[in-house]
Amino acid sequence: MDSRWLALAIIFVTRTSMGFQFQSLGAVTPLVVADLHFTYAQLGTLIGIYLLPGVALALPGGLIGQRLGDRRAVVLSLAVMVVGGLLTAWSDGFASAAAGRLLSGGGAVLMNILLVKITADWFAGREMATAMAVMLTAWPVGLGLATATLGSLGTATSWRISLIVAAASAALGLVLMAAVFRDAPVRAAPGARTTLRARDVALAVTSGVAWGAFNASLVAVIAFGPAMLVARGVSLGQAGFEVSLAIWVTIVSVPLGGVLSDRIGRPDVFIVVPSLAAALLLLALPTMPAAAVGLALTGVLIGGPPGPVTSLLPRALVAERLATGLGVSYTAYYLVMAAVQPVAGLLRDVTHDPATPVRFAAAAMAATVVGLVAFRLFERRSSVTSSAKS
Repeated sequence: MDSRWLALAIIFVTRTSMGFQFQSLGAVTPLVVADLHFTYAQLGTLIGIYLLPGVALALPGGLIGQRLGDRRAVVLSLAVMVVGGLLTAWSDGFASAAAGRLLSGGGAVLMNILLVKITADWFAGREMATAMAVMLTAWPVGLGLATATLGSLGTATSWRISLIVAAASAALGLVLMAAVFRDAPVRAAPGARTTLRARDVALAVTSGVAWGAFNASLVAVIAFGPAMLVARGVSLGQAGFEVSLAIWVTIVSVPLGGVLSDRIGRPDVFIVVPSLAAALLLLALPTMPAAAVGLALTGVLIGGPPGPVTSLLPRALVAERLATGLGVSYTAYYLVMAAVQPVAGLLRDVTHDPATPVRFAAAAMAATVVGLVAFRLFERRSSVTSSAKS
């Protein structure tokens, strides 16, 4: 096997552990609430807080990799994920659970940022888009695996066992990265560190908000969707399986959406139409007789936006400013991701309706379009200003 593709396979497995651990708590939501007597707002906070360290680590993440070496820094981040996951599994209250989620999330977001760079090093100038699409798909695979399996495992054993299994997935990635993975023979040159202009910051923030809103919507569905289905009389295991259908479909729909967007063009259409259609579908989901069908169709629709959305900033910034711009963009992304889940949980507590978080997810999905519109306005305004000066 070509060493590039072996490296990508290891990256894929390693990054899958992030989605698996992130969703491990959402997959056993009813069990945790019953055992530790958390409110849904508290549980939403614990889910969202996993990504909160990204707000602080997005910018310095690349520098940490340069100081320690990318592979060594990834191994360290995976070790932190394992320790944080075990701490969460052994927690007996909100404070200890929050500490565990923050710790494991800090390791996960650092690993995520570094794996993007490592993938770029291995595929510099060759099949870059394909490699990035494969790496991107690891996140929904992890989410889907956790949603489909950990609820049933927690019901048969304990929610703590489910969280320990999630920590073990990070341990597997650690072993692979430490014992099998090798650095790219020719590493991509690091981007020059330059100061961003106001226009660049605006584009970075709006692209990050768009990407964050899109992903936060999906996370809210998989975190709170099982509880909605359980309230309709479905077992927790079956509810997890039905919700995971939306994730499994994206394994095909996301790469396909990227390919079609590149070949057909019109990336804004691939963002706007599927996002709004998915938002309407999520809004109707609580009253749909066949929720599994609606969730699978959602998975088809959300395959369109990821490729075009993640391409917005690289196509708008010059190469010298891209690395810093991506740091700002991911800061906004992680902030949105961390904020949406507590709000979804709070709305669940206030309304006492298990379907409310899913309806809120529909609004978050529609907000993807708002982020895109803001991005294009800043992009167009700067273009007009440049033309006027010339």
